[in-house]
Amino acid sequence: MARSVFYYHRQRSNKASKYERHKEVIKQIYDEHKGRYGYRRITQQMKNMGYTLNHKTVLKLMREMNLKGLKRKIRYNSYKGEIGEIAENLINRDFTADSPNKKWATDLTQIKIKDKWIYLSPILDMFNGEIISYSLSSNPDTKLVISMLEKAFCKFKSVEGIIIHSDRGVQYQSKEYKQIVEKHKMQISMSRKGNCYDNAMIESFFGIMKTELLYNQTFESQSEFIEELHKYIYYYNNIRIKNRLNGKSPVQ
Repeated sequence: MARSVFYYHRQRSNKASKYERHKEVIKQIYDEHKGRYGYRRITQQMKNMGYTLNHKTVLKLMREMNLKGLKRKIRYNSYKGEIGEIAENLINRDFTADSPNKKWATDLTQIKIKDKWIYLSPILDMFNGEIISYSLSSNPDTKLVISMLEKAFCKFKSVEGIIIHSDRGVQYQSKEYKQIVEKHKMQISMSRKGNCYDNAMIESFFGIMKTELLYNQTFESQSEFIEELHKYIYYYNNIRIKNRLNGKSPVQ
């Protein structure tokens, strides 16, 4: 064997073994979160664990191990036209807040399990992305939204002054919705007509949840999915880290 060939292969062998422990950690994180973490979130989680590895290196190692983060799909639109009173867009795509309970986002999404639909209605705090409350129903009606609000009201002594932002869905144009929100002295805000980017944070949550839970598992019944959804929302709030929160979960 030529001297240069020997040293070339020895160098490649040493370089490969250099990342063996990193690969083990990457696989551990990937499996622990059921494939929900892509290379950026895995890089951040490794940083939290004391490993300093460039995100490009993590991506390269994941490709070598054939590990891929999950991708998102389409959304549900509850807009049925203007049938009630439309509120001003107070958020105007400014999704930042300097403390909790300043700006809330809400919307509906539909989930199909065994040819039957479930509708999820959550409230998300724009400060940290935490899911404050949520309700489930087989009908996307105003009762579903009111139930979600009442659960949120039970968690706080006062919600006065909070901006609650939604799209122009028929549920949010209803008199019942307006009355209960105004009764608690909150401010109603609505997106522009047919513009999902005006409520991007809640849309992002729906995309993440469906990618990481709904499309990542097979459910034999609605009750099975609902049980897993409860677990997932706890996981999302308390365990799943966010890059924009410097590698912390919403509750952290």
